[in-house]
Amino acid sequence: MSGERPLSVVPGGPLASLRGDWNGRARGYLILAALGLIGTWWFNARTFGEIGFFAGWPWPPGVLSITVDLLIVAIAGCIFIIVESQRLGMRHAWVFVLGSLVTAIAFTFPLFLAFRERHLSHVQCDACQARADGHGRSS
Repeated sequence: MSGERPLSVVPGGPLASLRGDWNGRARGYLILAALGLIGTWWFNARTFGEIGFFAGWPWPPGVLSITVDLLIVAIAGCIFIIVESQRLGMRHAWVFVLGSLVTAIAFTFPLFLAFRERHLSHVQCDACQARADGHGRSS
Protein backbone atom coordinates (compact mmCIF):
# COMPACT_ATOMS: atom_id res chain seq x y z
CA MET A 1 0.00 0.00 0.00
CA SER A 2 2.97 2.31 -0.24
CA GLY A 3 2.39 5.31 -2.45
CA GLU A 4 -1.34 5.48 -1.69
CA ARG A 5 -2.52 8.75 -0.25
CA PRO A 6 -5.19 8.68 2.44
CA LEU A 7 -8.49 10.23 1.48
CA SER A 8 -9.45 13.28 3.45
CA VAL A 9 -13.20 13.14 3.09
CA VAL A 10 -14.93 15.47 5.50
CA PRO A 11 -18.63 14.81 6.11
CA GLY A 12 -20.96 17.72 5.53
CA GLY A 13 -22.20 19.97 2.78
CA PRO A 14 -20.82 20.59 -0.69
CA LEU A 15 -18.05 22.90 0.50
CA ALA A 16 -16.66 20.16 2.72
CA SER A 17 -15.51 18.44 -0.48
CA LEU A 18 -12.99 21.18 -1.20
CA ARG A 19 -10.42 19.45 1.00
CA GLY A 20 -8.44 16.50 -0.18
CA ASP A 21 -6.73 15.33 -3.32
CA TRP A 22 -7.48 16.72 -6.78
CA ASN A 23 -6.08 14.95 -9.84
CA GLY A 24 -4.70 16.87 -12.83
CA ARG A 25 -7.90 16.74 -14.83
CA ALA A 26 -9.93 18.05 -11.89
CA ARG A 27 -7.43 20.90 -11.42
CA GLY A 28 -7.80 21.76 -15.11
CA TYR A 29 -11.58 21.94 -14.70
CA LEU A 30 -11.14 24.17 -11.64
CA ILE A 31 -8.98 26.54 -13.70
CA LEU A 32 -11.64 26.64 -16.43
CA ALA A 33 -14.31 27.32 -13.79
CA ALA A 34 -12.30 30.24 -12.41
CA LEU A 35 -11.76 31.65 -15.90
CA GLY A 36 -15.48 31.27 -16.63
CA LEU A 37 -16.45 33.11 -13.46
CA ILE A 38 -13.90 35.90 -13.86
CA GLY A 39 -14.48 36.31 -17.59
CA THR A 40 -18.26 36.51 -17.48
CA TRP A 41 -18.53 38.65 -14.36
CA TRP A 42 -15.86 41.08 -15.54
CA PHE A 43 -18.07 41.99 -18.48
CA ASN A 44 -21.27 41.83 -16.42
CA ALA A 45 -19.82 44.29 -13.90
CA ARG A 46 -18.71 46.63 -16.66
CA THR A 47 -22.15 46.49 -18.26
CA PHE A 48 -23.94 47.08 -14.95
CA GLY A 49 -21.69 50.01 -14.14
CA GLU A 50 -21.67 51.76 -17.49
CA ILE A 51 -25.12 51.50 -19.08
CA GLY A 52 -27.25 49.02 -17.17
CA PHE A 53 -27.36 45.29 -17.71
CA PHE A 54 -30.27 44.89 -20.14
CA ALA A 55 -29.61 48.15 -21.94
CA GLY A 56 -26.13 46.80 -22.68
CA TRP A 57 -27.44 43.82 -24.61
CA PRO A 58 -27.84 44.75 -28.24
CA TRP A 59 -30.03 42.34 -30.15
CA PRO A 60 -28.49 41.93 -33.60
CA PRO A 61 -28.82 38.45 -35.13
CA GLY A 62 -25.24 37.48 -34.28
CA VAL A 63 -25.74 38.17 -30.58
CA LEU A 64 -29.08 36.36 -30.59
CA SER A 65 -27.43 33.36 -32.23
CA ILE A 66 -24.76 33.19 -29.54
CA THR A 67 -27.38 33.71 -26.83
CA VAL A 68 -29.56 30.83 -28.08
CA ASP A 69 -26.47 28.68 -28.56
CA LEU A 70 -25.29 29.20 -24.99
CA LEU A 71 -28.79 28.87 -23.56
CA ILE A 72 -29.23 25.43 -25.15
CA VAL A 73 -25.78 24.34 -23.94
CA ALA A 74 -26.62 25.62 -20.44
CA ILE A 75 -29.88 23.67 -20.34
CA ALA A 76 -28.18 20.50 -21.57
CA GLY A 77 -25.35 21.03 -19.07
CA CYS A 78 -27.79 21.40 -16.17
CA ILE A 79 -29.62 18.24 -17.21
CA PHE A 80 -26.28 16.42 -17.43
CA ILE A 81 -25.28 17.69 -13.98
CA ILE A 82 -28.46 16.32 -12.42
CA VAL A 83 -28.48 12.99 -14.27
CA GLU A 84 -24.76 12.31 -13.86
CA SER A 85 -24.70 13.24 -10.19
CA GLN A 86 -27.63 10.88 -9.54
CA ARG A 87 -25.94 8.11 -11.52
CA LEU A 88 -22.71 8.49 -9.55
CA GLY A 89 -24.34 9.05 -6.16
CA MET A 90 -23.03 12.61 -5.85
CA ARG A 91 -25.00 14.82 -3.50
CA HIS A 92 -25.83 18.52 -3.75
CA ALA A 93 -26.06 18.75 -7.57
CA TRP A 94 -28.67 21.46 -7.14
CA VAL A 95 -25.87 23.78 -5.95
CA PHE A 96 -24.27 23.67 -9.41
CA VAL A 97 -27.58 24.22 -11.22
CA LEU A 98 -28.61 27.08 -8.94
CA GLY A 99 -25.11 28.49 -9.21
CA SER A 100 -25.40 28.59 -12.99
CA LEU A 101 -28.44 30.86 -12.63
CA VAL A 102 -26.68 33.36 -10.37
CA THR A 103 -23.16 33.20 -11.81
CA ALA A 104 -22.55 31.57 -15.19
CA ILE A 105 -22.65 28.09 -16.68
CA ALA A 106 -19.10 28.84 -17.85
CA PHE A 107 -18.22 28.71 -14.14
CA THR A 108 -20.49 26.01 -12.73
CA PHE A 109 -20.18 23.36 -15.44
CA PRO A 110 -16.37 23.02 -15.28
CA LEU A 111 -16.69 23.23 -11.48
CA PHE A 112 -19.12 20.30 -11.57
CA LEU A 113 -16.73 18.39 -13.85
CA ALA A 114 -13.92 18.97 -11.32
CA PHE A 115 -16.06 17.64 -8.46
CA ARG A 116 -17.19 14.73 -10.66
CA GLU A 117 -13.59 13.84 -11.47
CA ARG A 118 -12.68 13.99 -7.81
CA HIS A 119 -15.66 11.84 -6.88
CA LEU A 120 -14.71 9.24 -9.49
CA SER A 121 -11.12 9.10 -8.24
CA HIS A 122 -12.35 8.63 -4.66
CA VAL A 123 -14.71 5.84 -5.71
CA GLN A 124 -11.85 4.20 -7.60
CA CYS A 125 -9.53 4.56 -4.58
CA ASP A 126 -12.19 3.10 -2.28
CA ALA A 127 -12.62 0.11 -4.63
CA CYS A 128 -8.84 -0.42 -4.75
CA GLN A 129 -8.65 -0.19 -0.98
CA ALA A 130 -11.47 -2.71 -0.58
CA ARG A 131 -9.71 -5.15 -2.93
CA ALA A 132 -6.43 -4.68 -1.08
CA ASP A 133 -8.14 -5.27 2.25
CA GLY A 134 -9.86 -8.39 0.88
CA HIS A 135 -6.64 -9.90 -0.42
CA GLY A 136 -5.06 -9.82 3.02
CA ARG A 137 -7.80 -11.94 4.59
CA SER A 138 -7.75 -15.71 4.74
CA SER A 139 -10.74 -17.54 3.25
